[in-house]
Amino acid sequence: MNYFFLFQCSFKHSVTLHMHLYHVGDSLFDCQSSVLLLLIRACNLLYQVNKHMKAPIYIYYQLDNYYQNHRRYVKSRSDKQLLYGLKYNYTGSCSPEDANNGLPIVPCGLIAWSLFNDTYSFFHGADALKVNRKNIAWESDRNHKFGKHVYPFNFQNGSLIGGALLDPAIPLSDQEDLIVWMRTAALPSFHKLYGRIEEDLHADEILEVKILNNYNTYSFGGRKKLVLSTSSWLGGHNNFIGIAYISIGSSFIFIALVFMLLHVKNPRPYGDTTNISWTWTGISS
Repeated sequence: MNYFFLFQCSFKHSVTLHMHLYHVGDSLFDCQSSVLLLLIRACNLLYQVNKHMKAPIYIYYQLDNYYQNHRRYVKSRSDKQLLYGLKYNYTGSCSPEDANNGLPIVPCGLIAWSLFNDTYSFFHGADALKVNRKNIAWESDRNHKFGKHVYPFNFQNGSLIGGALLDPAIPLSDQEDLIVWMRTAALPSFHKLYGRIEEDLHADEILEVKILNNYNTYSFGGRKKLVLSTSSWLGGHNNFIGIAYISIGSSFIFIALVFMLLHVKNPRPYGDTTNISWTWTGISS
C-alpha cells in the first residue's frame, strides 16, 4: 500500500514580497518570504502526517504544464559531450546554449541549462530529517552516459541564468540531480526523484518543510508540487500507468464485442472447395 501527500503551489513573483499559496490536504496556507529583491524565496510549512509511512520515503518534485517533450528542447543536448566532455567539439545541437564568450559550455543545451533548483528541508521538531540524495539516478545512466572524468565548464556563466548551478569540482557522473533531470519526460505533468527519507514517519507527527522557491514556473503558467510517497512490491505511486492499462484493456474488450456482434449478424461464408486447384478434374498432366 502506498501512502503519499503533496504540497501544491502556484508561485507569483514580484519585486519585493512573494505570496505563495500551498494546498496541503484540504487546507490552504499563505506563505510570504521575508527577503526582498528576489534574493531568496523561502517558505515554511507545517504538515501533520495522516498515516504511518515506512522508510524509505521517496521525495519527488512535480511540474505541471512543463513540456520537456518539445522537439527543440529534447534535441538541445549532446550525449557524446556528456560522456567525453571537451574532447567532443561538435555541439551544434545544443544551440543556443552551446557556447558563451567564445568558450564551450559543459554540459551544453537547454535541458541542462534549465536544471530544476528548488530545495527542500524537513524537520521533526528541532531535529532535521536527513535526506539521502545519493543513488537517485539510474545506475546505467551514471556509469554509461555521463563521464566520470567530465566536469562542468563555463556553465551558467551567461547573462541569463536558467536554473541550478553545478559544482565544477564534481564529475557529471556524480551530479545526480542533473542526471535525473536530463532524462526528459514524455508528458507535460511529471515528477522526478529528489531524495529519500530513511526513517519512518508515524501518524499524527508534525513535519516542518522549508522550501526555497528558486525555480520560476510562473512565467509559463506552470505549477509545482512536492510529493512524499512510499513504495510496495508493486512499485511506487503512479496513477497514469493504472489508468492507461484500464483504458486500453477496456477499449480492446469493446472492439472484441463489436467484431463478435458483426460476425453473428453477418457471418463470413465458408469458401467453395471446388475452387481449390487439386480438386479440379480434367486437367491434363
